[in-house]
Amino acid sequence: MKLRTIARMLWTLRDPYRPVLAQIVVTRRCNLSCGYCNEYDKVSTPVETALLKRYIDHLAGLGTGIITFTGGETLLHPDLDEIIAYVVSQHIVCTSITNGFLLSADWIEKMNRSGLELLQVSIDNLDPDETSQKSFNLLKKKLLLLKQHARFKININAVLGSVAPDQTRTLVKEIQSLGFFMTVNLLHDDGGLLNRGLLEQQDLKALFSEIQSHRRRSFTHRFGEGWEYEMIRTGRSDWKCRAGARYLYVDENGIVSYCSQRRGEPGIPLLEYGRTETQRYFVERKGCEPQCTISCVRRASALDRFRFQEKAVIPPQPAPGCAAPCECATSSQP
Repeated sequence: MKLRTIARMLWTLRDPYRPVLAQIVVTRRCNLSCGYCNEYDKVSTPVETALLKRYIDHLAGLGTGIITFTGGETLLHPDLDEIIAYVVSQHIVCTSITNGFLLSADWIEKMNRSGLELLQVSIDNLDPDETSQKSFNLLKKKLLLLKQHARFKININAVLGSVAPDQTRTLVKEIQSLGFFMTVNLLHDDGGLLNRGLLEQQDLKALFSEIQSHRRRSFTHRFGEGWEYEMIRTGRSDWKCRAGARYLYVDENGIVSYCSQRRGEPGIPLLEYGRTETQRYFVERKGCEPQCTISCVRRASALDRFRFQEKAVIPPQPAPGCAAPCECATSSQP
């Protein structure tokens, strides 16, 4: 990671009104039809590359530290490597999410050259079922291809509760043998809240502890973790959600939402989104916090645990020589 990228990230961590993480949907189209997913269709065209670059420019102006491309299926965007390289040129950390089925040696080399920091592959089970085809045994050849050719980091994301405990244990061991990083999320419903059926599983806490002790984690993986134990024990884990400020979800229409499960809230176009909005949503309660299991939002919010949710927002004041409040009064880009 280049020094200017590190400097930008440090400024982002210091200033509570800069987004830590922005996720951008590059296409809503997907090559799979997983039964639990509400984030795809079969007909959408990729977001225009020129428009995505405008989004990236705007996020750079907001001081964003990390941009993640998501979908649908990101590899269905023909210029994915070009827009990754554009993010990196802005000294922003770039990551991407994929289901892995379209990976090839050519795609991996394109992402190597683009400067991608990390690729996350979602795997739900060992073998495909009626709910999901994102299975280890279907994707093993693709994972071996990544292990052989990728110069960027690989993270495998699994969901606790999507399959029987013994299958989860086997999946963790297989991923561990490949040496990849791994994250494990708690199963949620279509609103992003804890799936109540998950709590009915016996020895869930012991299983989660076992997985945590075996999976490979980086230093940054440890941010925003630990709440899962309270959630498993009580069905709730309240926190200070910074969605709309530290975390932005930008859909295929360029609209900012709190997260993928609350699309259309607050429903503001990204190109109209500024420091006034990040100040407001940094402190505003969202109402779904106690049972939320959207881990990317929790991670992005975890850096501000020492700041009070109730902290008052002070409107920006005009800088010397300015006729009205503007971002230069409160922001200094690295």
